Amino acid sequence: MSINRNVFEDLFVLEMANNHWGDLERGLKIVQDFSKVVRYNNVRAAIKVQFRDVDSFIHPDYRDREDVRYIKKTLDTRMSVDDFEVLIDAIRKNNCIPMATPFDEASVDLCEHFDMPILKLASSDLNDWVLIEKIATTRRPVIASTGGSSLKDIDDLVTFFEKREIPLAINHCVSLYPSEDHALEMHQIDFLKYRYPGITVGFSSHEYTDWSSSMLIAYAKGARTFERHIDVDDGGVAVSPYCSLPAQVDDWFKAFNKAKEMCGPPTMTKRIPSQKEIAYLDGLVRGVYFKRDFAAGHKLRDEDVFLAVPLLHGQLSCRELVSGDEIKRDVKANEPLTLDDLDNPYSRNEHLRETIAQRGLPR
Repeated sequence: MSINRNVFEDLFVLEMANNHWGDLERGLKIVQDFSKVVRYNNVRAAIKVQFRDVDSFIHPDYRDREDVRYIKKTLDTRMSVDDFEVLIDAIRKNNCIPMATPFDEASVDLCEHFDMPILKLASSDLNDWVLIEKIATTRRPVIASTGGSSLKDIDDLVTFFEKREIPLAINHCVSLYPSEDHALEMHQIDFLKYRYPGITVGFSSHEYTDWSSSMLIAYAKGARTFERHIDVDDGGVAVSPYCSLPAQVDDWFKAFNKAKEMCGPPTMTKRIPSQKEIAYLDGLVRGVYFKRDFAAGHKLRDEDVFLAVPLLHGQLSCRELVSGDEIKRDVKANEPLTLDDLDNPYSRNEHLRETIAQRGLPR
């Protein structure tokens, strides 16, 4: 049975940073604002939340440790299941795909409760095999970020999902928040595509100075799913520097559409040049001209002709010049050598005759 990987093709994952600080109204505004940008750019996007079963996720003895940033952030951004239900319903109604990162086994059950079509495995959990085993029981497609991972971690993960025939995409990711341009290491996309030829490769980005360049590079290198953190400048809450605002994601989507336009359709065969391109290049090709007068029956030698522009309708070019053919008529110096002047394979090939007759300048 083949694995359907189309679910990942040209998919954008918009991750709500810190679960929109646990504020449902802020979350709904994020969904509303970003779904408009998705629709305007005609792209396919998921809006992703984070699930943690806070009561079991944080050890009870450490819940008061405000000096531990991860613990404080998890508690501050906690949301109820009812609030998540409202938010996920809004994502669906705005024609985006609901998606979640579960950070523990109970949260995987919550993903199933909300029927999440795609799950995300965070970079920090790439070798959390208790969690990975639980995620695999859902049989749902998974996107895994590879920030900070070892090669063995990725190899083991790919093997695990391939054996179970569960669709998997792996994102090149640098887990620095934010990431400087010089730290992006975009060549890792090439490495992942070469090492895992059957796996969809994506790019999860945290840079904060440019919303076009890395997209153009990533798409051209073959990344086909893309992720950024998103937020809105609303309610007096500071926007993290690694988060993208709606206008910036609009630039990101536009760069994606430009990259698709410039790269053209995917193919493993030589492209067919357009007639416009061929006609342009034909205008740069040199035609064959006689150096002096010759009588019919003369056998052409290289020294009897010269090459020059322009190339004329029906004229042989530098591409077709062959010595030893007899001229069928009397010719004058500086006249073009045409197909009708010779009896050779070129003049007897009807398709080639038609092509040569139409190229170049009218005579």
